[in-house]
Amino acid sequence: MLKKIHMNMISYGIEKLGFGKWFQDNVDPVDLNRFDIARVMAVHKDSYTINNGENDVFAELIGKMVFTAASPIDYPAVGDWVLANFYDEKTFSIIHEILPRKSFLRRKTPGKKIDFQLIAANIDVAFIVQSLDTNFNLRRLERYLVMVNESNIRPIVLLSKSDLLTSEYIANSIDEIRKIMPRLHVQPFSNKNAYGLKEVKDLLNPGCTYCLIGSSGVGKTTLLNNLIGESLFKTKTVRDKDNKGRHATTYRQLIKLDWGAMVIDTPGMRELGNFSVETGLDETFAEIIELSKKCQYNDCTHVNEKGCAVLNAVKNGQLPDKRYQNYIKMNKESLYNEMSYLEKRQKDKQFGKFCKTVMKHKKNRR
Repeated sequence: MLKKIHMNMISYGIEKLGFGKWFQDNVDPVDLNRFDIARVMAVHKDSYTINNGENDVFAELIGKMVFTAASPIDYPAVGDWVLANFYDEKTFSIIHEILPRKSFLRRKTPGKKIDFQLIAANIDVAFIVQSLDTNFNLRRLERYLVMVNESNIRPIVLLSKSDLLTSEYIANSIDEIRKIMPRLHVQPFSNKNAYGLKEVKDLLNPGCTYCLIGSSGVGKTTLLNNLIGESLFKTKTVRDKDNKGRHATTYRQLIKLDWGAMVIDTPGMRELGNFSVETGLDETFAEIIELSKKCQYNDCTHVNEKGCAVLNAVKNGQLPDKRYQNYIKMNKESLYNEMSYLEKRQKDKQFGKFCKTVMKHKKNRR
């Protein structure tokens, strides 16, 4: 059990970066005698930018972390708190360890590879951004909600490009969301005419960490520029031929706003696969979980069983068929990806044992 650290041991600078009580309670005071605490501000290909409450500093991982890492979760993500040593008048640093995470956002890696990608860590609120034009999609929104709810992060939906639609259309879109997720906070806004931007700003509190997630071209980077008050980050327009967005953000980074809130901008996601998301599914599809308690069988899969309360709700119109189909699809996808990932890890483990055996035999022959 960790001893409680004294407040004097923590610099005011990292408190302003979000190092609150939860993190203070999860730091071993012994480590503070050997390392500084810093936050990961940006992740590059093989390096990092971290901040110890004073300045952004270039950082690399200590070799031990690289060689012992078994999965992406063992590497720092934007928003992580780390133990580091600083050198050359604090212009260069080495990361030794990742501190416990309060939350972390992850998804399946794009493509056929069964692994997961860590997006960001220690997030308080995730802003799921969808534009009110062709990007508005309830099924995609459900996927984002599953990912966010699984990560113990509060979701808020931001609907961009409200200047392109009528007030009636915007109200109907919000009603569509609230019919299936009545407690979800939804805020429309426009980067072009500033409608709703004040309301968005009011959602960001000092000392808290937020992230912007959504497809390319929905206006995340433009929104970030508007929050900052200047065009600091490059933006791109959507393609005319298919109205799809193009990546403006190419890597994840944490930006501290003037009033003390922190925002993590992330590249657009065109593919959003989930696995091992039982909690996320339960929270996102709460009404289906509630209905399942009335099923005839405890292990009901809600696919073809007799006496299934979920199927009956779909049949009588109580549960929208598209929402039901999305739940079944994501549940099957999650189980398949989780099994495939566990099989992969088992094979990796066996391969590691094989390599050790080969090296042992070589050593004995000498």
